[in-house]
Amino acid sequence: MSGLLALLDDVAAIAKVAAASVDDIAGQAAKAGAKAAGAVIDDAAVTPAYVQGFDASRELPIVGRIALGSIKNKLLILLPLGLLLSAFAPWLIPPLLMLGGAYLCFEGAEKVWHKLFPHEHVYDAAEHSVGDPAHLEEEKVAGAIKTDFILSAEIMTITLAAIPASGFWMEAATLAVVAVAITVAVYGSVAVIVKMDDLGLLMGRKGRLGLTRWLGCRIVAGMPGFLATLMVIGTAAMLWVGGSIILHGLHEMGVHGPYDFIHHTVEAALHGISGPYLAALKWGMTALMDAIFGLAVGVVLIPLGTRVIGPVWGAVFKGRA
Repeated sequence: MSGLLALLDDVAAIAKVAAASVDDIAGQAAKAGAKAAGAVIDDAAVTPAYVQGFDASRELPIVGRIALGSIKNKLLILLPLGLLLSAFAPWLIPPLLMLGGAYLCFEGAEKVWHKLFPHEHVYDAAEHSVGDPAHLEEEKVAGAIKTDFILSAEIMTITLAAIPASGFWMEAATLAVVAVAITVAVYGSVAVIVKMDDLGLLMGRKGRLGLTRWLGCRIVAGMPGFLATLMVIGTAAMLWVGGSIILHGLHEMGVHGPYDFIHHTVEAALHGISGPYLAALKWGMTALMDAIFGLAVGVVLIPLGTRVIGPVWGAVFKGRA
């Protein structure tokens, strides 16, 4: 009997350790996932564009295929690479993180630039030809998965940098939880977004109550504005996160000027202010200045990205979708 009690006690102790590990993994995953907010929001904002122009019956299957490609990107390629970096070349993580931050700044600044200075699009008959819908779907899905790979790499790098020093399995489990949770959140949201207009149309046409029909019409009418707002939020988040990553990276490398300037400016602006909203004001002003810094970095990078990196990337990967 004493042996059985000892065994049960050991099992209970192991269960407590396992439960604590699960809590640690969940907590680390939540904190690390929050750090990747900019890339996540942009992912959710960009993806609906890939299903535009397709029959409504193909929208959810296309989103599902992109989501499957995204989870493969994260779990089969980026997670092992991240663990190898953490184990054998941790010094590479900050530069890679800053490189990802620069990419976010470039993407955000390019969107702002095109909004402020729109250029005429030259009509391309080949681009607008109908062609084979199945082939077009394959191209769209492949392009979306390639775009997702870049954003997923940034998400996984941010996650890896945010994880406290821990064992191999803890890092692996945290990265896996973040990968799955973010993919489900992003593409679950995208699935809802792309079907909202269909739901609104159904409510508007077949709703039994006048309120239902009115709400359905409002959903259909409001979706373009909602998508535009989501794109603005995604762009702002990219600039904020990208700028913040570069500022912190420079600060850790000994270049303290930009980081100190922003924080001293915020402290000076809020000097003498107190109350329950002080922390929120400080965070908001810091995020705004981080985003402005990110926009400045991105504007500087636009010529390099559009005239050098973009053409080289297109030449290397053309036809490999």
